[in-house]
Amino acid sequence: MNAVLEGVKETAGEVLQLVTFRLGREEYAVDILNVQEINRMVEITNVPNSPPHVEGVINLRGRVIPVVNLRKRFGLDGKEFDRDTRIIVMDIKGTVAGFIVDGVSEVLRISSDTVEPPPPITNGVNSEYVKGVGKVDDRLIILLELERLLSENELAAPTS
Repeated sequence: MNAVLEGVKETAGEVLQLVTFRLGREEYAVDILNVQEINRMVEITNVPNSPPHVEGVINLRGRVIPVVNLRKRFGLDGKEFDRDTRIIVMDIKGTVAGFIVDGVSEVLRISSDTVEPPPPITNGVNSEYVKGVGKVDDRLIILLELERLLSENELAAPTS
């Protein structure tokens, strides 16, 4: 069995609940259990010497959390934030972080049987973040491997 899909295939036939969002023309998804909330853009405070993909931090009801720009993380061209831009706040192995996306699409339920491993030809820079590709009608949705969106150091850093 493909190690990339190990977590998906061990629940073969089960229904996956996903939050889908857009970056450019592509549609991505993350497990709804990791999503704490979805917010409109707010003012982000820059943090000196942070990695290029980290926009800064926000105050979320008294809790300071880092905010990652997924466009930058994936090496995509920049885009001005607009009324559709959202921050998806997620818990990844106990680390809470916000992720800026172009827009949130929907909450989707799909069978784990419709998820396939990414094609071998896509083993480029960004394929490390891809858990699989879900097929929904005529759409292809890229399922993300959340633990890989943050570095080991970022996952180890306590969030206050």
